[in-house]
Amino acid sequence: MSSSGNDGTSAGPVERRLASALAALYARVPLGMRLGLDPMRDACVRAGHPERAFDVVHVGGTNGKGSTSAMVEAMARAGGARTGLYTSPHLVRFAERIRIDGEPLSDEALTSVLEEALRVGSDLSFFETATLAALLAFRQAKVDLAVLEVGIGGRLDATNIIASPRCTALTGVALDHQDKLGDTLDAIAREKAAIAKPGVPMVLGVLPDEARAAAIEIATAAGARVVDALPLPPDTSVGLTGEHQRENARVAWTIGAELGLSESARARGLSVARWPGRLERIDVEEGDLAGTWLLDGAHNPDGARALTRALANEDVGAVVFGALEDKAWREMLAVVATIDATRFYAAPAGRAPADPEVLRELAGGTPAATLHDALRLARSAAGRRLVVVCGSLYLVGEARAKLLRLRPDPIVAL
Repeated sequence: MSSSGNDGTSAGPVERRLASALAALYARVPLGMRLGLDPMRDACVRAGHPERAFDVVHVGGTNGKGSTSAMVEAMARAGGARTGLYTSPHLVRFAERIRIDGEPLSDEALTSVLEEALRVGSDLSFFETATLAALLAFRQAKVDLAVLEVGIGGRLDATNIIASPRCTALTGVALDHQDKLGDTLDAIAREKAAIAKPGVPMVLGVLPDEARAAAIEIATAAGARVVDALPLPPDTSVGLTGEHQRENARVAWTIGAELGLSESARARGLSVARWPGRLERIDVEEGDLAGTWLLDGAHNPDGARALTRALANEDVGAVVFGALEDKAWREMLAVVATIDATRFYAAPAGRAPADPEVLRELAGGTPAATLHDALRLARSAAGRRLVVVCGSLYLVGEARAKLLRLRPDPIVAL
């Protein structure tokens, strides 16, 4: 980790402490995506149970859980609550994962909770430590409500340390992380629905029949009250673009109703909610990347299909695509290849990527040595027309940092 400030000057004491804490946190990445709750339970005991200090909404699903979490947080804030929001992964800066009242933690606050989480949870993985830091931050900030996005699955995810949330939700189920969650919709739905708790409402979004039946079975067995997402009132404005975001908004709207938020607070929250890297438009005014860009993770086949539907009436000049090797990248590429535009390929960071040369062999296009090269080539090919970057949130995060000239923290696919 660098010890320089954002402006290139020597870092102050807080910046140096934060760099040290982040370095110690990233040293835990080799523990990988560890599933299981015992380490988190032990760490929360040592920390004095921060997970019990505030109300929680717990949101799981394959696609849409981050967007839905952001909408719920915005609605609760519009209703006058002091809010926390925990999501993963980060796009540019680690602090994006932990937000208070809609804003990423300050360097000072992040340093404080990371140092405590590292000390209290000396045996925790990267994601477990980050989750503990979020719980500590929310307790320290005295939030009324924290919205927690599940990392992977649900049953054994570190966020499932919450024993009695106010509400849980399952936004959708698709094939993803099959090596850890199972290779059928039934199996994946069972893992994800296992965040259900006795007496707690579980809101269900639109699910395939097989997944819906499994989710209802698991939630009912847990003693949860299953609630189908409600229709949005006519003319409800949703700040996040794309028809799929209106489906996510239905889940968020229903969660808000279960929390007792007024319709006006829910409507205000939905209209102002923003979520970077999901059909996000960025206009670059000058330089070799000048023009309009659209960034969307689209990191599995369902996400890729949602992206192509959203682009149906767009004049797309070029697409930059990259995916991780352990994703369903062949099916994703087949969907993205239906976009009538020149394609360029780049390797995302984080985990082993799908080889850009293999992507070219399968669907045509041009592999690039680096993401910056891919962005530059795509902009040159597209002129002032829209350029789409998709296939991986890590690729999108790196592109976002370059387009907005932000200094990124290291990318980690956890």
